[in-house]
Amino acid sequence: MTSRVMMVSPAISAALREARFDDGCPLDATGAARARSAAGSLPAAQRVLVSPTPRCRETASALGLDGAVETAPAGLDVGGWRGRTLADVSADAPDAVARWLADPTAAPHGGESVHQLCERVAAWLDEAAGFSGRTVAVVEPEIVRAAAVRALGAPESAFWRIDVPPLTATEFSGRVGRWNATFGRPLGLAEGSTH
Repeated sequence: MTSRVMMVSPAISAALREARFDDGCPLDATGAARARSAAGSLPAAQRVLVSPTPRCRETASALGLDGAVETAPAGLDVGGWRGRTLADVSADAPDAVARWLADPTAAPHGGESVHQLCERVAAWLDEAAGFSGRTVAVVEPEIVRAAAVRALGAPESAFWRIDVPPLTATEFSGRVGRWNATFGRPLGLAEGSTH
């Protein structure tokens, strides 16, 4: 059985614009408007799952998706860095930030390491492989990155080299242990369109 898991990254929020670790802030007006304009652009799905952050829930709602809030694909727990800007944390603890970006097992913020996130997302993706039909999941960009690392068999050090723009869809198709990936289709474009 081939499964399809389409991961949709949420629209932009003030935290993202400010390069601030997410602190649960909602979408900004521009992000909400762009999400509403992309409503109806996703293919039909047998199930819709939504990460628990406000911007994922608001993006799903603006896209016209009625989905179940799912904790397994929750965003990366950044512990004590939550709500702070990357520049602020880098100024206060440059060695900790450097270690976090270079070592997937490091969690100097007291939260979750990239390795732990990749393991959690891999388990969730394996579970999703058992679903029939297409699943659409509105998830934070780091969930898409972690899924890409696992699906492609890339080293976890590649995690930070994967860009996931707001309001894009990345689809994983296949079976447990073997996934194919289609990356970053902007929402609002017809399926199969390249521009």
